[in-house]
This record gives sequence, C-alpha cells and structure tokens, in this order.
Amino acid sequence: MKTTPVKYRLGFNPIGSVRFRYHRFLGLLTIVSSGISRRGHVDAIGRPIVHVFPGSSICLGRSVTLISASFATALGVNHPVVLRTLRPGAQIKIADSVGISGGSICAARRIEIGEGSMLGANVTIADTDFHSLGPHYRHGHTDPSIGVADVIIGKRVFVGANAIILKGVTVGDNAVIGAGSVVVKSVPANVIAAGNPCRVIRELPAQEVEQALLC
Repeated sequence: MKTTPVKYRLGFNPIGSVRFRYHRFLGLLTIVSSGISRRGHVDAIGRPIVHVFPGSSICLGRSVTLISASFATALGVNHPVVLRTLRPGAQIKIADSVGISGGSICAARRIEIGEGSMLGANVTIADTDFHSLGPHYRHGHTDPSIGVADVIIGKRVFVGANAIILKGVTVGDNAVIGAGSVVVKSVPANVIAAGNPCRVIRELPAQEVEQALLC
C-alpha cells in the first residue's frame, strides 16, 4: 500500500501548527521592537532575550533562525536565545543562514558568527571574563583589567550542545566543536575538536570539505 509521508518542520507535526505560529509571532515581535539591525528575514521561534547597549549594535543576516522555545528543537533549550551587548561600541554580527537554539551570546567588544554556522542547544559565547580576577573588584567595582578579546566563528561551523566558547577564540571554517566543550584557544579550519579544554581530535575528511565549498 502506498503511503504519503508526513512532512515535519523543526519537529512539528500539523497538530502543533497553531502553537508554532503563535511562538513565531512572539519572536518576530521581539526582534522588530528590540533595535536589532536585520539584513533580511529572521525566523524567531519563541521570544528571545535581547539587549542592545546604547552605542552598540547587533546585526542579523538573512534567514537567521533563533529558537527560544523548547518544543521547537529536539533537545529542548534551557532558556531563550540571549543576544546582549555590554558596552558602547560592542558588536554582535551574525551572518546569513545561521541557526541558534537557546544560545547565549554576550559581547563587550566583538563577536562574529559566519554564514551557515549552527549552534546546538544552549551554547554560550562570550568575549569577556565579566568579572575581575582581583577579589577587591568583584562586587560593584569597575576594573579596567577585566579580560576582553574578540571571538570569531567562521563559516559553516557546527558547535555542539552546551559548548562554551570564551574570549579571544577564532574557530575556522567548517570546524566541528563537540558537545560540552570549553573552548579557550583558537581552533583551525576543517577539524573536529572537543573536550575541556577543547583540543583537535582529527581533521575532517577532504571529501566533506570539498562538498562544503561547493554548497
């Protein structure tokens, strides 16, 4: 007997379509009212948390997907997507066709995510230590020595669930970062890296890299 396959969109079946549309509306409403700069359509499912510090900027490319609702992704998310700049002049730049599920991206200077990259559930990216190493400055004091350094994620990078990428890190094109990794040093292009601290496990097969370049 011939059967017709049921098409799914982000784990949804037709019964959940009303719920899907409602959460997409909430997400879009938040994006539109947040002060984010957009180059094209953004698909926000659920209401993200967005804070653009005065004098800073957050820019989203075309066809970016932000998932802030657990029912919209297989693993669920611990919290909504967080996009936050912390100082004047800080920048978050997210290129075309990037997907983020419940991720936290906090920039005191600059964080860039390249075209086609995917952040698994609950990934954290920060370009600052947030707090001083000096005990005297940790509570309510400003310490100009708090570490800050740009974070650059290349094109077509996949970052596994619950990974943490810290200040000063560059991740090369096509790289894969394993789930739960803590990335404190830069990762070259075309490799698989994992662990705490994150280290290169092996190179991607040449055929996979060639196919990615053709896409």
